[in-house]
Amino acid sequence: MEPITPRQADIMTIARQYGRVDVDGLALHFTVTPQTIRKDLNELCDRRLLNRMHGGATYPSGVTNYGYEARRMLAAGGKRRIGLKAAELIPDHSSIIINIGTTTEQVAMALRRHTGIMVVTNNINAANILREVQSAEVVIAGGLVRHADGGVVGEAAVDFIRQFRVDYAVIGTSAIDADGTLLDFDFREVKVAQAIIETARETILVADAMKLERKAPVRIGHLEQIDVFVTDETPPPHIVGICNAAGVRLEVASAGNEEKSVA
Repeated sequence: MEPITPRQADIMTIARQYGRVDVDGLALHFTVTPQTIRKDLNELCDRRLLNRMHGGATYPSGVTNYGYEARRMLAAGGKRRIGLKAAELIPDHSSIIINIGTTTEQVAMALRRHTGIMVVTNNINAANILREVQSAEVVIAGGLVRHADGGVVGEAAVDFIRQFRVDYAVIGTSAIDADGTLLDFDFREVKVAQAIIETARETILVADAMKLERKAPVRIGHLEQIDVFVTDETPPPHIVGICNAAGVRLEVASAGNEEKSVA
């Protein structure tokens, strides 16, 4: 699937801000024809990034998630930088648990360069990324496989993960509330994520800046439970304040591969 165009990315930003967009308004804003905007909206709706409505489109509600392939396209560059930065924080010969998510997949990609690691995951995509790495031992959880994204969820997966005590957990989240609450859309995945946090000596949260603008209905936990938060843009001051107060190390993998620690 091809990445969305810069104009389509701008349309998504406007839709996030206002909740909906209309064809005529966007045509004026971008100085293009309504037909061009309709084509953009059709493509975004086909990817399940927006919901089509008469005369325009609406931003998805906070109770449904984007399609998995569509999520791979969102903030793709930022996710790649986050993956590289998170992998830098994990030494060779470590044990790691990785949960489901398009950003955690990028961590798995970066971990292909490591040696002597053991990776436990409920993410079929991450397991597939690492399975040919001779220096990596990959252990996958059993349970129900979600058709939408290849995530292994359910009580069997939770029980399996609770057998481990690993050096690092790498988790993603669908949304981060203003008070620091970490949120997701599927309560079954939330149970797995909570078990992953409990089994790790150090937990690394990987989440792009868009997660701070989203809403989701199910609580995973709180930023206070995280040791390191890796993101692609410096968060708003209130999130930085929460991290500082809780002793959470904040790592920003900024554009141009200029990673830096800001807390």
